[in-house]
Amino acid sequence: MTQVVSLSFFRFGPWRARAWALTQMGLARGAMGRIPDVGFWKLCGSGTGEGFTPLPNTAVYAILATWPDLETAKTRIEEEMVFRRYRDRAAEDWTVFLSPTSARGAWSGVSPFSPAKIAPDGPLAVLTRATVRPGIVPRFWTRVPDISRVIGRDPNVLFKIGIGEVPWLHQVTFSIWPDAASVTNFARTGPHGDAIRAVRKEGWFREELYARFAVADERGTWDGRSPLERTYRSEAA
Repeated sequence: MTQVVSLSFFRFGPWRARAWALTQMGLARGAMGRIPDVGFWKLCGSGTGEGFTPLPNTAVYAILATWPDLETAKTRIEEEMVFRRYRDRAAEDWTVFLSPTSARGAWSGVSPFSPAKIAPDGPLAVLTRATVRPGIVPRFWTRVPDISRVIGRDPNVLFKIGIGEVPWLHQVTFSIWPDAASVTNFARTGPHGDAIRAVRKEGWFREELYARFAVADERGTWDGRSPLERTYRSEAA
């Protein structure tokens, strides 16, 4: 079987719905742990703007989970109560299903992703996760806005967001690109390339993880559409 990772995003509207979502960062932990077949999982908040800021966004939350295969992932996300409660209260939701193709590093002391020996043919998703050393936090967050602006201007990026378990200290960046060449070009140049070099030289992170995924499927919408629709149009042309 090939491991599948689901990353579900939920946008909440009225303040009551947002307050409920905030409480679930703690209260939903028990329900997540009891879901059959679930492996590694995390409940995350997000940052304002495109997510790459230290200011929390009270409207957007995410759930990441690993599953033994795609069919199981789809079934659990459709039927399990914790996901249904999130969808019932959210104004909009979108889940992307991912097949790990490479991973190095750790998240909460474990290696959560099991890469398959497949060559991605189509959109490529990239996830980076880091625990920032407390003494580096101000320096780290002065770099991130520059990276965010470059990502936002990149015509190739299909989807981008910053999420995390704990504001300021735990940071996850997630983006989807049309192909590996686009990812490589972005990663090696400009503010992102400078930040990566600083990470290596100055030891910013106590723990870090870098992973890439092939996009297997999706459900729902974000901003009223599929974030992958540009890819679909290209394939149809």
